[in-house]
Amino acid sequence: MSEEVKDTSFVSHLTELRSRLIRSLIFVSIIFIFGYIFAENIYNFLLEPYAQAVKNDGIQRRLIFTALHETFITYLKVAFFTAFFLGSPILLTQIWKFIAPGLYQNEKKALLPYLIATPILFILGGMLIYYLVMPLAIKFFLSFETTATATTLPIQLEAKVNEYLSLIMRLIFAFGLSFQLPVLLNLLARVGVIDSEYLKIRRKYFIVIIFAAAAILTPPDPITQIGLAIPLLILYELSILSVKVTEKNRDKDNA
Repeated sequence: MSEEVKDTSFVSHLTELRSRLIRSLIFVSIIFIFGYIFAENIYNFLLEPYAQAVKNDGIQRRLIFTALHETFITYLKVAFFTAFFLGSPILLTQIWKFIAPGLYQNEKKALLPYLIATPILFILGGMLIYYLVMPLAIKFFLSFETTATATTLPIQLEAKVNEYLSLIMRLIFAFGLSFQLPVLLNLLARVGVIDSEYLKIRRKYFIVIIFAAAAILTPPDPITQIGLAIPLLILYELSILSVKVTEKNRDKDNA
């Protein structure tokens, strides 16, 4: 009889998980449709850092596409980007609703802050690249333009629609995911893999890893690399403080 109860419970859990995943996919699909309908507006929003950087340079700027389907594919990418960005909190909420009934009250209190912090840190990373780093990086790259002389032709940027979108989406995801560092370190501290002393002693190694990751995740220019590395160093130091708090709370729970 107990085996039948276990099987029934397992099947009911799978059924609930399937229903929540289907519900999440429906929400994400609806967001994707609206994202494609308003793809031009969203793309113009993503284009704003470039537009502001070149607004007063006295050159008639434009974006080009070199394949017939390029703009269509770009709008599809914009819709996927929108669906992922706005659908992630919905997916996290459904996952939380699925696992929460099986947790003790203290486990719920321990896990809930991480679920809240994850999208907030991702948005902060995206805002940093959009409002600060990207405009500086664009001006840095535009500084290599040259004007025409009697013997040379001008070197002028004509950005492609698809390439610009790929660049800014990659940077938003790179910064957003990198900003999950405090969540990752705190989770590792909570399960006892690391502690604050471990992070302090190995600080110099983490600094090298952070700069190496910044070099890999960003274009080969000093603006975006430093723009990612410095916030990560700050988040690392803040993570040491938050890990100390986590250790104190864990000791209280054990007591």
